[in-house]
Amino acid sequence: MSETRLITPEGEFELRRYPPRRRELLRAWDAADEYLLQRLYESNLRQRQTLIVNDSFGALAVALQQLSPDSWSDSWLAHQALRENLKRNACDPDSVRILPSTQTPDKSPDLVLFKVPKSLALLEDQLIRLKPLLTQSSRVIVAGMVKTMPSSLWKMLESIIGPSETSRAQKKARLIEVSVDPQLHLPENPYPRRWTLEGTAFEIINQSNVFSRERLDIGTRFLLQHLPRTEGPREIIDLGCGNGLLGLMAAQQNPEASLSFIDESYMAIASARANFKQIDPTLQRAKFYLDDGLAEFQKHAADLILCNPPFHQSHAVGDAVALSMFRQSAIVLRDGGELWVVGNRHLDYHFKLRRWFSSVDVVTSNRKFVILRAVV
Repeated sequence: MSETRLITPEGEFELRRYPPRRRELLRAWDAADEYLLQRLYESNLRQRQTLIVNDSFGALAVALQQLSPDSWSDSWLAHQALRENLKRNACDPDSVRILPSTQTPDKSPDLVLFKVPKSLALLEDQLIRLKPLLTQSSRVIVAGMVKTMPSSLWKMLESIIGPSETSRAQKKARLIEVSVDPQLHLPENPYPRRWTLEGTAFEIINQSNVFSRERLDIGTRFLLQHLPRTEGPREIIDLGCGNGLLGLMAAQQNPEASLSFIDESYMAIASARANFKQIDPTLQRAKFYLDDGLAEFQKHAADLILCNPPFHQSHAVGDAVALSMFRQSAIVLRDGGELWVVGNRHLDYHFKLRRWFSSVDVVTSNRKFVILRAVV
C-alpha cells in the first residue's frame, strides 16, 4: 500500500488519490509538493489571495486551506480528490474555492502556485489567461518533478510572465520563481484550436488540454474507419470522449441514436459539446458528464460503448484507468451490448477484457493498433 500521511510545516494530513483503488501503490502527492510547501514556510509567505493551479489530488490546497485558496484545474477527478481530502482531514469544505479550467479566475492573486501539468499547451493557455490579473508584486512559483520540466518550460514562463530564478533540485523536484514583468507583450491565446475533420465539413474545436488538439489522432482515425453500424433508437456512449469525435460520427451515422459523452476533463466536455452542436444545435440527442468513467451510470443503460482509453492519469502511466473503464462498461451495457476499443497492440487489451466480457473479438488491426469488440 502507498504512503498516505503527508508531513509538512503546516501539519500532518491524511491524503489519498481519487478514484480510490485497491492496493494503491502511488501517493497523493510528490516531492515537488513537499518542496513547495517547505519553501512557502521558510519564506513566510501568507498572501491574502492565493491561487493553486493543477493540484493533482489536493495536497497543496489541503495543506494551505487556512489561506482560503482558489484551486484551478482541468481535472474533475482532481477536484473530487480535493473535496474528499478536505473531508478526510476535517477541514471546512468551503475553505477552498474550486475553479474549473473553463472558467478564468476573477480575482487578482497575490500568490500563484503552479504544478507543471502533463500538457504544456494547457500551461500556456493558463499563463496567458492569468497574466492580465497579475501585478508586479504578485509571487508566482512553479513546481514540478525534474523529469516533467522540459527546457521549453522556462522559455514559456519568461515570454509570458517574466524573468525566472530556478532552485536547486531536491529529491528530483525543482521550483521556479517567476517575477511578473507588466511590460511584456501578452501573446494572443492560440486556444481553442480549430481544424477540419478530413472527409467532412465539421470544424473540430479543441480546448488546450484535449488530446490531439491540432489534428485527428491515428488511433481515433483507425476506429472511425471501422465504426460499428447501428440503426434505430440506440443508446451510445463515447467513454473518455476527449473532443467527442467518436460519438459525433456515430450520431451522424445513426440519426435516431442518443449519445452520452463522458470525460473527467472540463475542457474535453466543453469541446465535445461545442463539436456536437454542429449536428444538433439544441443538444436534444446528447448528454455530457464529468465523472469517473461510468461510475454513476445505471446497470444495463447502453447498447454500444466506444472507447479510445487513456494510458495515464496526470503524469502517472499505466492501464488502471482503462481497466476501470472496461469493468464499468460490462456493468452498464445491456445483454448483448458491445464495447468497441482501439488501443496499441502491445497493451494486450484483448486478454484483459476477457475478465468481464463473454466474448472478445479482433475486428481489425494494423502494425500499431488493434480494434476489439467485447460483448456482454
